[in-house]
Amino acid sequence: MSTQFNSDTPTILKKILDRKVEEITERSAIRSQADLMAVIADADPCRGFVRAMQDALDAGDSAVIAEVKKASPSKGVIRENFDPVSIAQSYEKGGAACLSVLTDVDFFQGADDYLIKARAACKLPVIRKDFIIDPYQIYEARAMDADCILLIVAALTDNQLQLLNECALSLGMDVLVEVHNRDELIRSLPLGNTLVGINNRDLHLFETSHENTYQLLDEIPADRIVVTESGIHTAEDVAAMRAHDVNA
Repeated sequence: MSTQFNSDTPTILKKILDRKVEEITERSAIRSQADLMAVIADADPCRGFVRAMQDALDAGDSAVIAEVKKASPSKGVIRENFDPVSIAQSYEKGGAACLSVLTDVDFFQGADDYLIKARAACKLPVIRKDFIIDPYQIYEARAMDADCILLIVAALTDNQLQLLNECALSLGMDVLVEVHNRDELIRSLPLGNTLVGINNRDLHLFETSHENTYQLLDEIPADRIVVTESGIHTAEDVAAMRAHDVNA
C-alpha cells in the first residue's frame, strides 16, 4: 500500500505522521519486509495481551498497562536515567498486567531496542506504542517480539484501520484501538476489537481530562475492555476510574 494517513488530523499529530512516512521509507531501505517476515517465521508465539488483561480483570484487579517511556512532546525528558530493563522488572513486581513501550525516536526518544530489552526482562505481554500507518511497521513490531500494536483512529482512514487490524491479527498479535471522541469511537467499533482505548489527551493542545473517558463509556459494548489512556498518575486517578467501572 502507499503510505498515507487521515489528512484531517491535529497539528502535532500531523507533524508526527509526516515524519513517520519518511521513517518508513528510510527503514525499509535498510531492512526489507521480506527480511522481517523471515525473522517472524522463527519467532515464538505472542504472549496474549488481551488474555493478560482479562485475567487481571477476572481476578478483580485493575488491568494496568504500565508505560515504559523516556520522554514526550508535552513533558520533555521524563526519566534522565532511563533503563527499560529495571523499569519493566519493577512494573512486573508491582502487579502490572502488560507493558507499553514507546518506540518512536524523534518525538518520544524511544527505540526498538527498549522494547526488545523490556520484554526480555519480564514475562509480561508488551504493546509497541508508536504511530502505525503502514503494514511494514506491524511486521517490524512482530519481528521485535511485540505482542500487541496500537492503532490510533485519528491517524487513519477506515480502509487503513481495517487493513492494519487484519495484518496484525494475521500475525497472532492483539490490537488496541485508540479513540479520542465519539466520531472515532463509532468508526472503530465495526472492527470488533476487544481492547478499546480512550485517550484523555487532546491532540490539539496535548492537555488531558478524565472527562473524555467518562463521556464515551456508555457508547461502548459491554463485551469490550475499555482502557483509559493518559492522565492516570495516582491511586486517586485509578480510584476515580474504578468508580466509573473502568478497570484498565
